[in-house]
Amino acid sequence: MTSGLGAQPETTGGHGTLRGIALKIVSVAVFVGMQTCIKAAGDVPAGQIVFFRSFFAIFPIIAFLALKGHLATAFATKRPFNHIARGIVGVAAMGLGFFALTRLPLPEAITLNYAQPLLVVVFSSVFLGETIRVYRWSAVAIGLVGVLIISWPELTLLNSDEGLDDQEVLGVMAALIAAAISAVAMLLVRNLVQTEKTATIVLWFSSTASVLSLLTLPFGWQALTPAQAALLILAGFCGGLGQILMTAAYRHAEASVVAPFEYTSMILGVVVGYLVFGDVTSASTLVGGVIVVAAGIFIIWRERQLGLERTRKAALPQG
Repeated sequence: MTSGLGAQPETTGGHGTLRGIALKIVSVAVFVGMQTCIKAAGDVPAGQIVFFRSFFAIFPIIAFLALKGHLATAFATKRPFNHIARGIVGVAAMGLGFFALTRLPLPEAITLNYAQPLLVVVFSSVFLGETIRVYRWSAVAIGLVGVLIISWPELTLLNSDEGLDDQEVLGVMAALIAAAISAVAMLLVRNLVQTEKTATIVLWFSSTASVLSLLTLPFGWQALTPAQAALLILAGFCGGLGQILMTAAYRHAEASVVAPFEYTSMILGVVVGYLVFGDVTSASTLVGGVIVVAAGIFIIWRERQLGLERTRKAALPQG
């Protein structure tokens, strides 16, 4: 298996699809680590978080490229405007997502964010022309049902007798818009991997995001404690590694296949929540978690069957 860095685009096939799914799951695990660091850092302005997450993501990427001898050509591209567009879209999604977290209880923000995989499937069909069969639609929908089962008992906005205040309305709108923009970002990545190296995509994104996030300096950055700074720097390192893995995942498999495995972050979040923050898992979380995992396993099984079918057809004599 080649590393995502420097790999040339591959034709999607049975083994490539499973490799893409595996890379996505690992990237999700790394991103959960990043989110854990950000949560542990406490109340920090969203733009400041975006800067740390983007700027310090560059260092592990550069170190890895230097080790492999690929650093000299990492920034080389014939599509700078495509990279900048991907960076602008990615920063907008991150900023709105962090804004939503500051305005909503965590369960609401998480649940609204899970609209993203469904939107990736829809946008992949509309804008990329990917063929989405009923099995894939069903698995994505079932996975979303599992997430809702996990989150439903904690949805204070639905259980509250009072209407939403203005800040909560803004938070809901920001979370939904962030999910939609993030889905667009995934499609831009899928387009870029057709001609660009994974390292090039990641470095351009991190650099663009770092510069754009600095524009939020006048809007209230704050002095950080040593612990907060360390956590946010670590979050940046995790962000860089996760970005490489995620981009490589979209190189090996269609966006609509890879996207549903974002749901696994809920399972990982349960484990990390218990081990790090002492959160006790509820029965609804366990039931919903089983459904999410089952949906993911079904996609793996279905894609393997399709891969075997394509192999058999390719082996048949032509004429």
